[in-house]
Amino acid sequence: MRIVTRPDFDGVVCAVIFYESCEITEPVKWVEPNEMQKGLVDIYDGDIIANLPYNENCSLWFDHHYTNITDKKYEGLFRIAPSAAGLTYEYFKDNITKDFSELIKETDRIDSADLTVDEVRYPEKYPYLLISMTIVNRKKNEDCEYWDHLVDLFRNKPINEIFEDPIVKKRCDIVIEENKKYKEIIEQNSSLNDDVVVLDLRDFDQAPNGNRFIHYSLYPESGVSIKIRRDDKDKDKIILSVGHNIFNEKCNVNVGLLLKNYNGGGHPGAGACCFHQKDAETYIPAILNALVTNSKND
Repeated sequence: MRIVTRPDFDGVVCAVIFYESCEITEPVKWVEPNEMQKGLVDIYDGDIIANLPYNENCSLWFDHHYTNITDKKYEGLFRIAPSAAGLTYEYFKDNITKDFSELIKETDRIDSADLTVDEVRYPEKYPYLLISMTIVNRKKNEDCEYWDHLVDLFRNKPINEIFEDPIVKKRCDIVIEENKKYKEIIEQNSSLNDDVVVLDLRDFDQAPNGNRFIHYSLYPESGVSIKIRRDDKDKDKIILSVGHNIFNEKCNVNVGLLLKNYNGGGHPGAGACCFHQKDAETYIPAILNALVTNSKND
């Protein structure tokens, strides 16, 4: 069997649960949702898909994204839930001897952005959250090795030892520095349109990384945010992310459903889409208008 999942904290924890409960015979296949949506990933009988859109060739499927609902018959578990990992643990719990309840609880909180202001401003004080921020897709080969390393660590070590692992610690130190710079970049490149914060990073040759929750604390009056950047590998592609302010719940737009119209998807409160830059002048104003209209009608 093979695990096919997304390279984020939820995906890593899904892989932990599968390794502990299934006969996994091949390395994890790490893929992005957009690759699945475009049919760029070969899926085979015996594959377990998690935290990604459904593919009829797989043997098991686990997901929690609103826009991935399917009416096709499948084996596994789908439900709108805080995390896909929580669903995998629920499904396989009776087959697992180790207690992963704390890991699942933290994954639920992180993936659903159920965080405090202190956690958002000072993630370095919270090991699970900081480690989740180290999972980024920059250099595929190196990053795949790191994701696999995290899976192995979470299977076999407590969080205090994982946090002190030299490889993890090095990545955490990088994230802490990036977060400091990212806060300044947000302040310099953001604009407020009614209740919508727009962070436009298209002028950056390499899109900066950082704490994806920090702008909610910087703009507490906002109800929702948009981040626009170029794809690191293909500069003709635009990646746009939208998220409800986790500290100001006044946005009524189903983000996943909105972005499904623009080659994307996600949850009611957060999602992303990817499109060619030729469509930017049409797509971006349309998405912004949908969100601004919501704020005016609130």
